[in-house]
Amino acid sequence: MKRGIITALVIILALAGIGMVLTNNKKKNEAKTAIVAQGGGAVSVRTAVIKREPIDLDFAVNGVFAPNQELNFLSENAGRVTKIYVSEGDRVTKGQIIARIDAEIINTDKETAEANLQNAIRDEARYSSSFKTGGVTQQQLDQAKLAVENARLKLQSASRKVSDANVKSPINGIINKKYIEVGAFVNTQGTQMFEIVDVSKLKLKVNVNENQVASIKIGDQAQIKSNVFPTENFAGKVSFIAAKADNSLNFPVELVVENNKKQDIKAGMYGTAIFKFPKQAPALTIPRGSFVGSVSSNQVFVLENGNTAKTRKVVAGRILGENVEILEGLNEGETVITSGQINLVDGTAVAPVK
Repeated sequence: MKRGIITALVIILALAGIGMVLTNNKKKNEAKTAIVAQGGGAVSVRTAVIKREPIDLDFAVNGVFAPNQELNFLSENAGRVTKIYVSEGDRVTKGQIIARIDAEIINTDKETAEANLQNAIRDEARYSSSFKTGGVTQQQLDQAKLAVENARLKLQSASRKVSDANVKSPINGIINKKYIEVGAFVNTQGTQMFEIVDVSKLKLKVNVNENQVASIKIGDQAQIKSNVFPTENFAGKVSFIAAKADNSLNFPVELVVENNKKQDIKAGMYGTAIFKFPKQAPALTIPRGSFVGSVSSNQVFVLENGNTAKTRKVVAGRILGENVEILEGLNEGETVITSGQINLVDGTAVAPVK
């Protein structure tokens, strides 16, 4: 019995508390309504006067340097490594011998191919002589000539393998990684031997937005700055512009950059590309936040008579940072509403905040 009375008291007190909260909220809402009524019901907004201003298309974008050429050099012949002529960090030139593979078996194959070619040449001479006297047919002579050609091709292949026993660098660059040691066995499946990197030229890979990519083209020049060497200027040229945006709706762009004589810039360092463009004619611009929803809506609110919001259809041009170019729909000197549009409809009374 006592437990039931206590429960009832708790419920009554809880309901009383809820009632007090609702009463307080009602009073607060009535107070707010009274304030709005005193202000004539106008919605507070911020505004901006439309101006004709110079257009600055210059922009800077950060990226990462990559080597102009990068090669993982694989073995072409099977054999044991007998000599390595370079170490990691050494500079090499195209055609330079950097290692040697034991060519004993390869030399034997070449000697055999040479002997087979000589035999084929002698056979062809005998068949040719016999053909003149009617001792062999034309078909037999043709087969002898074909045997000579096949033997000559096999000798060329064997000679190429002997030449390949001297492993030569296919590009100019730096030995970035050495994967083999003297005595190691490499096979014809392509054992990785060296990683060679060319940083005499580099590629600065950056991502630009749709407005920036519209301003650049293949061959455009840009000033390149390195974060590690901020006082030194490098020159870059646009070599690639993606035809399709990535998942973040940015466009990958590559610039070829000439390294200095000491090749101070390394692949993997950060860099900045600075694009500069000719001076543009002044244009009407408004703050980006003026648009209802987004720039693609092409709709803004214009302040009329100092206290009324009127909708206006416009044609937006380029997005220039925090401003947007206006091609049609607005005139210089008019005032647009830059915040508070969510509370507005056409003809709403407003109170600009100074």
